[in-house]
Formats: sequence, C-alpha cells, structure tokens
Amino acid sequence: MQRTLELAANCWPTYIEVNNMVKLDRIEHSVTIPEGVTADISEDGVVTITGPKGSLHRAFHSEVLSIFKDGNGLIVRVDLPRRKQRALAGTWNAHLNNMVKGVTDGFTYNLKAFYSHFPMTMAVKGDTFTVNNYFGERVPRTAKILNNVDVKVSNKTEITVSGIDKEAVGQTAANIERCTTVKNRDRRVFQDGIYLLNKE
Repeated sequence: MQRTLELAANCWPTYIEVNNMVKLDRIEHSVTIPEGVTADISEDGVVTITGPKGSLHRAFHSEVLSIFKDGNGLIVRVDLPRRKQRALAGTWNAHLNNMVKGVTDGFTYNLKAFYSHFPMTMAVKGDTFTVNNYFGERVPRTAKILNNVDVKVSNKTEITVSGIDKEAVGQTAANIERCTTVKNRDRRVFQDGIYLLNKE
C-alpha cells in the first residue's frame, strides 16, 4: 500500500508500507519559476536562473538527488532518502528559491554605524569598504566586498549592501560588521561599531 502526505506547500513526500512499517520512499520539492524568469539545467548539473535583475549560476551535484524541469517550475527529487539526503534536498530547494528571488527582487541588508567616542568615516573604493578613525586608530579598518555586490554609504552612518546573490550579500554585510569588532573593551560601555539593522 502506498500513500502520499503533504508536509509543506512545495514538498511532497511519498511513503511505502512494508511489513506494517511506514518508510519514506521519495521526497520532492517544487520551485516555482515566475513569469519573466527562465531556468536552464546543463548536462553537468549547473542550474542557471535568469531574470530582470541578472543571472545566477550554481552547480548541484549528487549521486542520489536530481533536479529537473516540470512545467513552470523545477523539481528537486530524492528516492529512498536518508536523513542527510532529506536535509540536502531541503538545502537545494532553499538555494533555488533564493536564486529566483535574487534575479527578481534582489537582496538588501541595511546596516548603521554608531559612535560616541570618536567620529569615524566610511568609504567604498573598488572591492574594499574602509572605516577610518575607528576608536581613534591611525590604521584604517577594511572589509572585503564580494563580486557583484553593491555597497553604498549615505548620511555618513547608513550602509546599504545589495545584490542578487544572497550568500554574497550576506557575507559582505558580515565582513563590514566584523571589521569593527572590539577586543578587550566592555561592549556595554564602548558600543561604537557597525550593526545590522534589517534585511530585505
């Protein structure tokens, strides 16, 4: 006897009953491709998602998981999955959905600089974000800006990090936040630094 249960809006696990024991037979995740967005899968497992904001590529390789096109979407499928394979299927599904969102809406992280002891200044030059006069330090602090990520400083204290690749945007924001990490100081007193406010 075979039965199907729906765990989530885009996930369909299939179960089989063997000797009165129910075992997971297959799990599928569906990724919707909206109008104006295209998805292509190469023979070597590279998925390309293209939309109004650009194009993203990512390689998906597994001996047991597969990705294929189905109508207006993509399907991530794994047969007879073990726990790690179920988790990997969920990870692939998240990556694909982030790629679709990236090429349609993009990702934005908003940060803000706070200082009370020393007025610091920030600048962007090429792939480097620079913080000057942090706690009166003579040597500027720097953070790496990843490829295809846009960083802007406005109103002297507001930093906007944006792009279509969620991981690159998030990592760049983390680099900027960490470049003002304070060591050997009480953060309850010395709160100067750059902090993440929100994500869009």
